[in-house]
Amino acid sequence: MATDEAPAPSAAAETTLWSGHTSQWVHFWYYFFCLLLAGGIGFAATVFGLATAGVGMLGYVALIIPLMMWLFRWWVTKCTTYELTSQRLRIRAGILNKKVDELELFRVRDYTMEQPLLLRMVGLGNLTLITSDATTPSLVMRAIPGVEAVREKLRNAVQNERDRKRVRQMDVDSVDDHGGLN
Repeated sequence: MATDEAPAPSAAAETTLWSGHTSQWVHFWYYFFCLLLAGGIGFAATVFGLATAGVGMLGYVALIIPLMMWLFRWWVTKCTTYELTSQRLRIRAGILNKKVDELELFRVRDYTMEQPLLLRMVGLGNLTLITSDATTPSLVMRAIPGVEAVREKLRNAVQNERDRKRVRQMDVDSVDDHGGLN
């Protein structure tokens, strides 16, 4: 018995193309502030400790504040990972509570790569995605290593996924009442 249904697109195996996370360089000024704060606390504890014949040496305990600030920021950044597969971009975030956000690649409408001077000096860059996804209309992957190679992998994967799903994006210009373009 023959059917009139078109064959479904082949279910290609999903493969990981790239995996990484934001570099700690993105927090350079925050870490610099932590170092200045630790230096100030250490200096104040030393001066106060000398003036009080050693009683003020307990001020060094306050060094735990910039240390904890540094460690928490480092840990949050380290716990956010990106995984680019042949079908989607998966973002995992969170320390105690985990959140996984998946962006289907055929929904990516545009992408922009930026390499500010300081990031370019250390081989990093930002990749911004504009999507048609309801929950993630815009996604910025900040300070990722090898951003040019990741952008190229993303570009190829988006095209392959659109071809596989037979999806095309339509650009529609808005026209005002007088027939001119807005």
